[in-house]
Amino acid sequence: MSSSDKERIKALDDKIARARQALEPPKVAQDHHSMAQTGWRMVIELVTGLGIGAGMGYGLDVLMGTQPLMLVLLTLLGFAAGVRVMMRTAKELEAQTGEAASQDAGAEKGDKTSGG
Repeated sequence: MSSSDKERIKALDDKIARARQALEPPKVAQDHHSMAQTGWRMVIELVTGLGIGAGMGYGLDVLMGTQPLMLVLLTLLGFAAGVRVMMRTAKELEAQTGEAASQDAGAEKGDKTSGG
């Protein structure tokens, strides 16, 4: 190979690298607080379920005169609702994490196969 061929190959490699870089999706800056935010969201969902259930139970007990019965039942029901919402949030987070992992794996696989 002559030096002009090497220069042309180098120029072509640079052009291909720029084209690949232009087609890549932009890197998202990793938020170090995202997991803490998700954790607090789940805690708030659980406490909210408990609070709403206890408040409704207490209100019904005062209206109906069955002091501890509705408070206990609706507090347990609120706890169950809070856990259910927390599980739904965990599934959403898992789905988002799975999508991101599959996209990363696909990008790596595409880079390896097209590398030459």
